[in-house]
Amino acid sequence: MGMDLVSLHWIYISFILLILGFMIIRRDTTIICIIGIFLLSFTATSSLTGSISGVFSSFIYAITELLPTILIISIIVSMSKALITTGINDMMISPFAHFIKTPTLAYWVIGLVMMIISFFFWPSPAIALLGAVLLPVALRAGLPALGVAMAMNLFGHGIALSGDFVIQAAPKLTADAAGLPVSDVIQASVPLVITMGVVTTVTAFIFLKRDLKNGTLPVQASPLIEAAENTEKVQMPLVLKRILALLIPILFALNVWAMFTFNLQGGDATALIGGTSLFILMIISIIGHQNKGLEKTTSYLIEGFQFGFKVFGPVIPIAAFFYLGDAGFTSIIGDFLPKGSHGIVNDLGVAISSVVPLNEQIAAVTVMTIGAITGLDGSGFSGISLVGSISQLFATAIGSGTATLTALGQVAGIWVGGGTPP
Repeated sequence: MGMDLVSLHWIYISFILLILGFMIIRRDTTIICIIGIFLLSFTATSSLTGSISGVFSSFIYAITELLPTILIISIIVSMSKALITTGINDMMISPFAHFIKTPTLAYWVIGLVMMIISFFFWPSPAIALLGAVLLPVALRAGLPALGVAMAMNLFGHGIALSGDFVIQAAPKLTADAAGLPVSDVIQASVPLVITMGVVTTVTAFIFLKRDLKNGTLPVQASPLIEAAENTEKVQMPLVLKRILALLIPILFALNVWAMFTFNLQGGDATALIGGTSLFILMIISIIGHQNKGLEKTTSYLIEGFQFGFKVFGPVIPIAAFFYLGDAGFTSIIGDFLPKGSHGIVNDLGVAISSVVPLNEQIAAVTVMTIGAITGLDGSGFSGISLVGSISQLFATAIGSGTATLTALGQVAGIWVGGGTPP
């Protein structure tokens, strides 16, 4: 069994390197993860049928762990689609258009509104909610479409998504892989997200103003405006639109109040946001589509689930592999680790600490670099389980700092994966 344990460690670390290598060359890692799961299972059990079953079981385990996250994002996307189709999003966003009078105001107002909405709706739906309404206003104020895209991306896919303080999809993935409570990762990420956000948005604004002054970035019409104007909308009385446009932000504000008042975190906070979004979706569907409201509610949910599983499809195999590094091993494969083992990742961390002179600086730079590499696939989410696992490994070697390293890798991975670097 001792030799099997050594083999497990070598297989695990070899496949970590393989996954990193494939991410660097921007190739998919699903097959690599499946082979890694199979080899780990076969090494532990020496059973061919058990190992093949272990691959499937690992997917079930990963989906079970990720299901609340997939579900909340799917529901929010469903609700966002209903808001766009009924035109309620126009009513929700239009008040901010009055503040957009200059390119400077356009950049910061659009960015801050994008950040706030992304905390509750996630960036991809938030772009659809905002873009059609505020892009024409920004162009008229003198901010080019590229400037609008910069603001929306930095504040949405950058600040909001890398922290993900409300929906908590990102910290859930990294916290699980690092064996930490979600609240620890969120707390550790706050100063990192603020620092990253201030530096990047201010720097981008300075470059944007320079290009506008030099005339190298002209203001041109965008095909997005024409596409938005041609989007089919459901007719709804103006009074109802205004009432719903006011009611929806109030409901989400009450959610935030409830989170602080009743100390709701993690799954409880996610469930509150998800349940509220479902009721909003039903109300909009019934009022907006009337007799077809029942069917349209289902239709919106189907669109949301298609989006959710499309986003998390590449994440599930990677998460399945990295869950084996910690508590998932016993649940997926069985109780095959010796009594002296504290899990593959923890064992490797102890081994590294006795061989390699790691310190905080080396660990931070390494985790941040790995996070950036995992983001090269364009997702940002597919690799943050790897970041959490490696952060736990390094923190074990150092003796502390798991939450900070995990948050640092999460921020690096999502900023790069969200397409925020120039």
